[in-house]
Amino acid sequence: MTLQDVEDRTGLSKGYLSKVERGLKFPPFSTMGQIAGALGVEASFLLKDNLIGTPDVRIALTPAGQGSKVQTLTEERGYRFVTLAAGKPGKNMIPYIIEVAPHEEQVFSHEGEEFLYVLEGKMEFSYDDQTYIMKQDDSVYFESAVPHSGRGIAKGKTRLLAVMYNYKRL
Repeated sequence: MTLQDVEDRTGLSKGYLSKVERGLKFPPFSTMGQIAGALGVEASFLLKDNLIGTPDVRIALTPAGQGSKVQTLTEERGYRFVTLAAGKPGKNMIPYIIEVAPHEEQVFSHEGEEFLYVLEGKMEFSYDDQTYIMKQDDSVYFESAVPHSGRGIAKGKTRLLAVMYNYKRL
């Protein structure tokens, strides 16, 4: 598949896709999902070097500290993701841990539904022109095609458990 093919299927520019392919750009998780969909693979596949040899595809155990780490933008400004259950093919849900960027707001919009649970810290969550302050143990479930964003407003880290559900089985 060429970069042009992926551009046609995602609407992302060939230049951007080339930078992602060469590791010069780290896309947000929703964009990774678009690219994975265009390639006909799960987003988690793009984060894993080799899924061959998984002993039992009915279960995917992710030991502490062993999730696939993905950083977007830069350490100071970016959202950092740790994907969970990367070794489980055919899943509808995509679980991950996200460290919300402090004082940085990026708007997301992608197919499916999403659930967020605040593990640590405090964040401002915006959805459909409404803004909500979320603190530890708060959660939200929403249609993720509606533009949404979040930014950390705690003095320390803001960490979330996030689960994306894609209507198309991956």
